[in-house]
Amino acid sequence: MPDYFFILVVILFTLAIADLVVGVSNDAVNFLNSAVGSKVAPRNVIMIVASLGIFLGATFSSGMMEIARKGIFNPNFFYFSEIIVIFLAVMLTDIILLDLFNTFGLPTSTTVSIVFELLGAAVIVALIKVSQNGEGIAAISQYINSSRALTIITGIFSSIVVAFSCGIAVQYISRLLFTFHYQRRLPYLGGIWAGLALTFITYFLLIKGIKGASFVPDAFIGWVSSHTLPLLLGTFVFWGILSQLLIVFFKVNILRFIVLFGTFSLAMAFAGNDLVNFIGVPLAGMESFKAWQASGINPAEYPMDALANPIRTNTIYLVLAGVIMTLTLWLSKKARSVTDTEVSLARQDEGAEFFSSNALARGIVGFSRMLSKGVQWLLPEAWHRKTQKSFEPVKAPRENGQKKDKPAFDLVRASVNLTVASILIAFATSLKLPLSTTYVSFMVGMGSSLADRAWGRDSAVFRIAGVLNVIGGWFVTALVAFTVSGLFAALIHFFGPWAVGGLLALVVFLISRTYLLHKQKELTKNNVRSFENRTDEISSRQLIRDTAKKMAEFLQFINDAYQNALNGLLMEDRDLIREAREDLHALDIQNKAIKQKLYRSIQRIQEKQTELSRLYLYLYDLQQDIYQSTTYVLEACSEHVENHFNPLSPVQSKKLVKAMELVSSFLMNTSQYFHDLQFKSTEPLLEEQRRIVQLLESLLDQQINGVKSADYSLRNSMLFFSIQLETMDLIEAVTRCIQLYNQVDQGTFPKMERMAHPTL
Repeated sequence: MPDYFFILVVILFTLAIADLVVGVSNDAVNFLNSAVGSKVAPRNVIMIVASLGIFLGATFSSGMMEIARKGIFNPNFFYFSEIIVIFLAVMLTDIILLDLFNTFGLPTSTTVSIVFELLGAAVIVALIKVSQNGEGIAAISQYINSSRALTIITGIFSSIVVAFSCGIAVQYISRLLFTFHYQRRLPYLGGIWAGLALTFITYFLLIKGIKGASFVPDAFIGWVSSHTLPLLLGTFVFWGILSQLLIVFFKVNILRFIVLFGTFSLAMAFAGNDLVNFIGVPLAGMESFKAWQASGINPAEYPMDALANPIRTNTIYLVLAGVIMTLTLWLSKKARSVTDTEVSLARQDEGAEFFSSNALARGIVGFSRMLSKGVQWLLPEAWHRKTQKSFEPVKAPRENGQKKDKPAFDLVRASVNLTVASILIAFATSLKLPLSTTYVSFMVGMGSSLADRAWGRDSAVFRIAGVLNVIGGWFVTALVAFTVSGLFAALIHFFGPWAVGGLLALVVFLISRTYLLHKQKELTKNNVRSFENRTDEISSRQLIRDTAKKMAEFLQFINDAYQNALNGLLMEDRDLIREAREDLHALDIQNKAIKQKLYRSIQRIQEKQTELSRLYLYLYDLQQDIYQSTTYVLEACSEHVENHFNPLSPVQSKKLVKAMELVSSFLMNTSQYFHDLQFKSTEPLLEEQRRIVQLLESLLDQQINGVKSADYSLRNSMLFFSIQLETMDLIEAVTRCIQLYNQVDQGTFPKMERMAHPTL
């Protein structure tokens, strides 16, 4: 029996390592988004600053792992065998949940997840105990500290509204003061602004960052709390004077220092305080195991009064945790995904949107527009002109004829994000109010971007939909954490080692699956991001080569989908229909990527080659036609197979196979034509196209004659007509692509009206 529980403790610590990785991947957004979004420094410099904050915060933490031993449930009412079940269920759930959010690039709260996981597992184990003891359901109140749990939950979720509102207010005032041309006003306002920002960030560092540091005596923390006002005033004078001197005499951009210092402070506070979310449960499990082992009592009879005492962590564990967190910050691609999500929602300029609009987002935008018109009517016209001038963004400058790569937002907004988040977190901590640093950081960033007019008419619905998705995910976090942790606790309680082994296998399987899913998502996102970030100009030769290579790949996908659809029809094979649908889904993603690239691609084309901008437009239009025709063929085949309609006659099947072979050969030859960049040798392809068209027309005539003689049914005829007509549209669009590149190669780029009626 001791060996079994020892193995469970070892599993807990193994899970703690995995939890550190997935936890840091998600929480990195809290302290990285402002620095990364504003490009305050090269990414390596930002990472070094954040890494120092993380390592120091973890190393100097006192290791008071409170959340796992009190607050959510009363440990003295549970026995050791029950406590270890709760802790194991919590860790298994936490890894799965956080890894899932990381995969989709959504920030969530590690505090909320651990609180609800502890609550869910403890409630289920308490229900089992109450049932086995024959007690009423009311007895569960002595096991669960419901009032404390409700206070934590209320405080965390109320911080969403407060953080969003404060972000809007402070950013609006800041932009009125500095405008987007903030460099002009830094010599006059920089000292005061830096003094305020650095004062609050310093106070945040004292209250939240080093509050639990082992080298800081409790008397110092008490002195800081009791002398808050003098401390703030003295710090403001010091930072204000120093900042003004640096601005005036050394021409220092003090906003860069504010953002880097704020990044360091938030990273240190995260590591020092949120470390409990990752290793608090395993450490509590280890302390529970030691106390039980020393007692010599049956594990099902040993009460866990020992957890009422403080758990102080050995420094070596803190150092190891700091190392793992730091390495994760540098190596985790999922950490970058979560950061990119928040930065993309807050960026000032238009670009690829990673969220689709929904009815609620559209309704919010419509209501906001009406509200805005009402406010504009109430305020004087002079005020509108003044604010409009303050909120005019700066256009990206050019260097050597190329546009510089602009940051997602400027240093003014980055400093507001860090300062407001620091103020709110420090203030709530000083009042001992619970909140989520993730929720505060995210909502401040969203509020400041709204106030900065980053959500324009062309992007508002997508940004708001993204914010709604993230907030909805937070509520899902609470629900899923509670439910899954409770389910896991019940399984482990009733099935013991078998459940532990099965759940560990489930964790490994899910993590491996999400890894592959995230890798696929990153390939698509990087494809778009590379175009979003590139500012170099495109030459005509490069333009033709790049688009031709993409066209070659596109036609290969089309050929696979077309063949699978028709073979699925002929063989009545649903698997082939499904494969065709997967091919077209991949094409749909590719088409969306091309659509998102259009604007940036046209911007990058050399000024003397602007007529080639139409190449991207024509290419996208033709690919849409090809994709649509193939989709219609697939849907016709799918409907026929799914509804178990009568198959085609042997004569029809034979004719369809012949047409399919010719079309497939034509598509593959055309793909090779684009791949080899042989734009002059079009005659063989055009001859193939003519033979296919003649065959399809003859098949249509034969089908029409069959309808007149009542040889074919209605459904049979509509299926055959749909396939033949859509195939003709498909071939026509591919032919137009061939002619387009042939004309571009000859230097006679076509006009739109000439492309509308090609010679077949």
